[in-house]
Amino acid sequence: MEPVLNTSSTFNPEVIQAIQERAELGRYMIRGFGAFRNVPRLDDLVFLTASLTRLPLEGYREKCSTKTVLGTRHAKRPMELEIPITIAGMSFGALSRNAKVALGRAATWLGTSTTTGDGGMLPDEREASSKLVYQCLPSRYGFNPKDLKKADAIEIVVGQGAKPGGGGLLLGQKVNQVVAGMRTLPEGVDQRSPSRHPDWIGPDDLRIKIEELREATDWEIPIYVKIGATRVKDDVKLAIKSGADVIVLDGMEGGTAATQSIFQEHSGIPTLPALVQAVEALKESGMYGEVQLVISGGIRSGPDVAKALALGADAVSIGTASLIAMGCNKPVYVESYHKLGTEPYHCHHCHTGLCPVGITTQDEDLMARLPVEEAATHVANYLQAMVMEAQSLARSCGKSDVHNLEREDLVALTLEASAMSKLPLAGTDFVMGQ
Repeated sequence: MEPVLNTSSTFNPEVIQAIQERAELGRYMIRGFGAFRNVPRLDDLVFLTASLTRLPLEGYREKCSTKTVLGTRHAKRPMELEIPITIAGMSFGALSRNAKVALGRAATWLGTSTTTGDGGMLPDEREASSKLVYQCLPSRYGFNPKDLKKADAIEIVVGQGAKPGGGGLLLGQKVNQVVAGMRTLPEGVDQRSPSRHPDWIGPDDLRIKIEELREATDWEIPIYVKIGATRVKDDVKLAIKSGADVIVLDGMEGGTAATQSIFQEHSGIPTLPALVQAVEALKESGMYGEVQLVISGGIRSGPDVAKALALGADAVSIGTASLIAMGCNKPVYVESYHKLGTEPYHCHHCHTGLCPVGITTQDEDLMARLPVEEAATHVANYLQAMVMEAQSLARSCGKSDVHNLEREDLVALTLEASAMSKLPLAGTDFVMGQ
């Protein structure tokens, strides 16, 4: 008789492996990508499309607008986009030059914006991007006041969904001569960014920083504030009080090139409840519609976009999905995946600098595996497909503008999603928790 192999739910094989890795290394684990755990997400909502109560629109002859404007509160020159999907902040250093340029070109072709990241403004990215958001991060690595004048918006990063409360991390194998020069750092040494801005004692200092940046740019361009999803309602209200034009809210499904895995799995809240709380905070502050809301963290498809807009977001931002579109985890150069001890579709080794497809690396030979034009085309195709999907769902709900989607168009499929979204369970009037 074969022996019965029992597995502990507390100490399963993955937990045992993690304990033994810690025992051998004597430190916490670092990896890229995002949270592995399954959480309630936008997939748990569905649209109530038109039938008799509402008339759907014909996709082949009735238009559905996707134009999006961000930063109308104070900026003389708000950010005007053709689509409600933007490219999130990912640094040159974490990403290769080819990847950054490809993202810029794709965003330009679709009439949307891309974002710099830690380490400053890469000139090639500025050239490729018709609309570029310049990030101001706690590290100030590569931050140049002259580049503020070149930006179309500024994003003050307080935190991000993959590591709220934690600082940036770029391991030494990715800090080559160019990256080190931009950041004024020694070559080949790990770069650890601070977890909070060095010139802030409390949230009131955010207002001072926003005023400084407005004066430096003559009040021309919008000021975004990006926060990781934790104490969302209070954080959003403080950002509004400080004068932010746009709130960028990043849920725990958000990705990163490198951080402690404990942050990814055990901090923050999912994008779905974070979005709902942010909209409530805007409404309670009387600023809904005046301060725009951009949602990021696990946005992957047109339905995700449409649902986020229906719940009250003005736009979404994608990071990991755009990298996957250009070839992340693609089943090519399989031998390079094997050298990392992984397989295509399972790779989360962005932090190593040994990306098999040339996206999250500074190695020239690996970077050559990512042709810029081909990568840009794939990202642009992906963005276009997402837009078409969002438009299709909006038309099916009888909307001539994707921004006309509303909460009333949605219901929840699970009790958890109902409680988090405060939407009725499908086929009932029941809202979990109310």
